[in-house]
Amino acid sequence: MKRSAKRRRWLITLGAVPVVYFISAYLVLPAMWRHHEHEPNLTNLPMVTRTSAGIPGDALNVGLVGGKEDIIRAMNAAEWFPADPITLRTSIEIIGSVMLDRPYRDAPVSPLYYQGKEEQLAFEKPDGRSADRRHHVRLWQVLEKGTDGRPVWLGSITFDRGVGLSHDTGQVTHHIGPDIDAERDLLMHDLKVAGMVEAFFQISGIGPTLFGRNGEGDAYYTDGEIDVARLVVNGARRTQPPTELPPPTLIALKDQAWHGISRQFAQ
Repeated sequence: MKRSAKRRRWLITLGAVPVVYFISAYLVLPAMWRHHEHEPNLTNLPMVTRTSAGIPGDALNVGLVGGKEDIIRAMNAAEWFPADPITLRTSIEIIGSVMLDRPYRDAPVSPLYYQGKEEQLAFEKPDGRSADRRHHVRLWQVLEKGTDGRPVWLGSITFDRGVGLSHDTGQVTHHIGPDIDAERDLLMHDLKVAGMVEAFFQISGIGPTLFGRNGEGDAYYTDGEIDVARLVVNGARRTQPPTELPPPTLIALKDQAWHGISRQFAQ
């Protein structure tokens, strides 16, 4: 009788393990990692873009607070260039840039969609001579007024490491580098050095992701946070360091642990 009761308790405990894991991994921990204290109206927004075919695309990982003109002035000061629209001429020009290894700092970017809208702004920073390697960001206005009364934009920034065939469609495309957090950090650094930022803060993005795939099947990994820069008004260069609004303690601990894991993964 005692042996039967012990076996029953063991089976109940064994059966509880996957339930506890599911609740912790898919409900409790993700809820603990979500924070939008500085822009609460972003709480329920999706944090992944889509391709024209509806396939999940690049993750959102940057944000900007300011009007369209504020963004254009800030990106110009940080030496990021607006991307040309896709036309027959620009398509031929980008092919020539890649094949002939010649500069094209305004090369167009392929469209991505967020909540059904194509990116409203796109900027890039060349890496090398031709357009096959570049840093680029797409931006969408998601709020007309944030907590400080100015528009809020979310964006996806990645690094094009070369041209090849899409893993999903077989079409010619750029392939991205996997460390999208490094790209996020680069843009924030450039804006800071240019004196274009009043304050920095974080909000939750897609959450910690080690084996993500974008719309072309390229792998990426991220701590899942979105870094947001509150831009200066009218391009008035700031001489003092920007204010940095810290994330909640639990988020900071999560990021610290995550970066240790991701460094091992990247080696």
